[in-house]
Amino acid sequence: MSIVVDVNRVSDSIDQDEDTYEKLKKAAQDGDIERLYELIAGDPDILEQIDKLSFRETPLHVAAEKGQTHFAMEVMNLKPSLALKLNASGYSPMHLALQGNHVRMVRGFVAVDSSLVSIKGRGRITPLHHVARIGDGELLSEFLLACPSSIQDLTIRCETAVHVAVKSRQFEAFKILLGWIERVKREEILNWKDEDGNTVFQIAASMNQTEVMKLLGKSVNVNAQSS
Repeated sequence: MSIVVDVNRVSDSIDQDEDTYEKLKKAAQDGDIERLYELIAGDPDILEQIDKLSFRETPLHVAAEKGQTHFAMEVMNLKPSLALKLNASGYSPMHLALQGNHVRMVRGFVAVDSSLVSIKGRGRITPLHHVARIGDGELLSEFLLACPSSIQDLTIRCETAVHVAVKSRQFEAFKILLGWIERVKREEILNWKDEDGNTVFQIAASMNQTEVMKLLGKSVNVNAQSS
């Protein structure tokens, strides 16, 4: 039994899918929800097909980068799993929304799926690491409440969000993280070491961050940290 493949038909199908994808991308850039549904009506499986591809920029990535909050939330409602996809640069829609300072969208994402606070992007950097690095205390507090386990997440350099805050000299962010760790009684996290074998206290000491060292002195064994 032989199977004959119509190469021209396959090629036309690929071209048609790519054309639909480009139209969907344009709709995401413009925040055109009506166009989104028109394209879905023409190809009901389009979002499912995109979801099957690895490291492809999805309409949700595009909307996140452009700050099209309503469009992004509409796509999240239709296909929540797209929020878990990384693009070719290693970023999720959540990462892109944070990079663009689209705070309303970020909060919308977390409201739909709080685990996105822990999604690992390039360098295993999570949204919690990101806000610790830039010192956004308000989002930092919201993220910790939404996803308490995110405090344990490590970058590829074995850094907790506390390491990141101290290395970035974000004192207010550090205080929020320290307060959270003390409230949930997870002080052992303060003793975790990064890839260079340094605890948060040792990093603070090397950077002469005396206020950080004073606060840490109440929660960690300073003598053990100095050895």
